[in-house]
Amino acid sequence: MTSDVVSAEEKTTRPARTSSAQEQLAAAMVAQAQEQGLALTGPDGLLKQLTKTVLETALNAEMTDHLGHAKHQDEPGRVGRNKRNGVRSKTVVSDAVGEVEVAVPRDREGSFDPVIVKKRQRRLGSVDEIVLSLYAKGLTTGEISAHFGEIYGASVSKETVSRITDAVVGEMAEWQSRPLDEAYAAVFIDAVMVKVRDGQVANRAFYAAIGVTLEGRKDVLGLWSGPGGEGAKFWLQVLQDLKNRGMKDVFFVVCDGLKGLPDVVVDVWPQARVQTCVIHLIRNSFRIASRRDWDALKKDLKPVYSAATVGAAEVALDELDEKWGGKYSALIRLWRNAWEEFTPFLDYDVEIRRVLCSTNAIESLNARYRKAVRARGHFPTEQAALKCLYMVTRSLDPTGRGQARWTMRWKPALNAFANTFGDRWPGAEKY
Repeated sequence: MTSDVVSAEEKTTRPARTSSAQEQLAAAMVAQAQEQGLALTGPDGLLKQLTKTVLETALNAEMTDHLGHAKHQDEPGRVGRNKRNGVRSKTVVSDAVGEVEVAVPRDREGSFDPVIVKKRQRRLGSVDEIVLSLYAKGLTTGEISAHFGEIYGASVSKETVSRITDAVVGEMAEWQSRPLDEAYAAVFIDAVMVKVRDGQVANRAFYAAIGVTLEGRKDVLGLWSGPGGEGAKFWLQVLQDLKNRGMKDVFFVVCDGLKGLPDVVVDVWPQARVQTCVIHLIRNSFRIASRRDWDALKKDLKPVYSAATVGAAEVALDELDEKWGGKYSALIRLWRNAWEEFTPFLDYDVEIRRVLCSTNAIESLNARYRKAVRARGHFPTEQAALKCLYMVTRSLDPTGRGQARWTMRWKPALNAFANTFGDRWPGAEKY
């Protein structure tokens, strides 16, 4: 029993002793470096030398495993057996210490394929992810190259940055064509204007669509570029693309005055309702009115968009017309022109109204897009602009906390959706 106890105690204390030994070794190396006047960081610092030593030791260990024998320990008389064949110099870039020159062992047959520093690999750690993150924030290839030189002391050329970012084009194509869910509670669509140099610099519309699944998950469904004047033909292609990827039905399509979109929604999803963004209507109303009338207008507009029924909303709009139509006829015309797309959500529960009344979900995404676009000024091609917007998209919500908050906000509405659209719910026989 005593030996068992001692054995358990030894097992318990081993990690602590190992950790202490590592700390002592590190302290001794730092002390020795200081005695020799060797800096810890920098071109010839201790960290760089350690990185070189660790990499070369690991590469030699890999070669030993590959050959089946250590250096200078080949069995005599084994003619033709693969052996070491010197080394070749290779420079790699490390996030922590910049450029490191390592000696990579070679074998006579050329069959050695190292793992820790792969063939043709020039960057260690997460250099690619750093480049993609900086590009998504709007930095140009030249600015990213300068950033690596300044922060890491590493040479990453503009051409290398371009190759790293171009590598996501294939990933973007897969993302744009990935399968979608069978049904969505809502799809929010909006546009952001981007300057593209195609012969001459001009504004070009790039559209994003956010879908809300029946589990309350928010998902960016795709990105599309469309020059002005495309109208119904353009939107038919976009919506048909979503349908071809598996989206058979959507309960609501929420947008803000996108020309041609309402005309084709019914052709693709016959039962879908097109809902204009109420917040956009209210904001546009205030743009028409003088600031000194905002408080009064805010009070008089509320009965329109918070009405219990469509009939009550019509009465409230008529009263608004009587009071303000003479002074702000354009404001009344704005609401009447949008009436057909404004009123659908008045037929539904307050929980559904609450989540459909605005396109804030996609506006927050567009704010991220605009920030990256402003930093770049303009893009040489449409593909370059799409690549930047996609990298902004892939960098969203890295912790997942935003998705969790969104889902919690949508839970009450999803219960109302299930009750209202139960016959269109996938697997409706279960409800």
